[in-house]
Amino acid sequence: MRFVIPGGTGHVGGVLRRALVEAGHDVVVLSRRPETLEAGVRHAVWDGRTLGPWAAEVDGADVVVNLAGRSVSCRYTDANLRQMMDSRVESTRVVGEAIARAEHPPAVWLQMSTATIYADARHHGRAHDEATGVLGGDEPDVPLYWEYSVRIARRWEAAQAEADLPRTRRVALRTAMVMSPDRGSVLDYLLRLARLGLGGPVAGGAQHVSWIHGDDVVRAVLFLVERDDLAGPVNLAAPDPLPQRDLMRTLRRAWGRRPALPATRRMAGLGAFVLRSDPELLLKSRRVVPGRLLDAGFTFDHPTWDDAAADLVAAVRARR
Repeated sequence: MRFVIPGGTGHVGGVLRRALVEAGHDVVVLSRRPETLEAGVRHAVWDGRTLGPWAAEVDGADVVVNLAGRSVSCRYTDANLRQMMDSRVESTRVVGEAIARAEHPPAVWLQMSTATIYADARHHGRAHDEATGVLGGDEPDVPLYWEYSVRIARRWEAAQAEADLPRTRRVALRTAMVMSPDRGSVLDYLLRLARLGLGGPVAGGAQHVSWIHGDDVVRAVLFLVERDDLAGPVNLAAPDPLPQRDLMRTLRRAWGRRPALPATRRMAGLGAFVLRSDPELLLKSRRVVPGRLLDAGFTFDHPTWDDAAADLVAAVRARR
């Protein structure tokens, strides 16, 4: 099949495009700057906002997987939040325009979304699935800009849903933290904390972390491409969300039982500031489960964090 991946130069794009090329698929990446990627990956330039020659790549493609959007690994200033919103909504709208104008539109459009769309799990007694999960935005006692993150997610999905595409099935990928052994990944950041002895509970560590192994992201994408009965929101998350203190304890054990200092909310804010990130990524409780994938018969290669952490740490060590 021919896959077109807008925004395919980032972390998730790297995981996906390498696996697709290895499986023999034709892969085209759209990004703002020309880059030399893996053998077998073609590159086209776009601005993420307007139609251009790149749209010819969409016409005749089998699948579009849109991953475009400014990284969330930054300080959540007003300017950065606006860039997150604009980069996601504008790129999604223009992908929809390209598909609508295509003589031979793709059969399926998989659109990146985020598990952050759900409410902070500390205010609910159960995990969020697609059928009964509560969308965020109205929780008490959370910072106002957390609500803006949810608003970004809602408008991101709305931009895909609003496109008039009678011949193309649409899926919104509500994705949890993608764990891979790649440099610059979430796992790379967490292991750095563990090696420095800083990977202990943050603000008590009771907040849940939803995650998914990179290999299962690829398998889920291919599963959703083949299952033409699945459309709308789908949670890309392993069925084993767990408290932050347990996630880090398991990761430290997999790496080699290093000690770990706990951190208060204030310390987490200071550390995030130094790393030019935001404490929301550590403090919001994300407890999301893959209801639709499991109901459809999808099986995870790495369903539990114990198994995934051991596999990922082994892959990191092998690369070194």
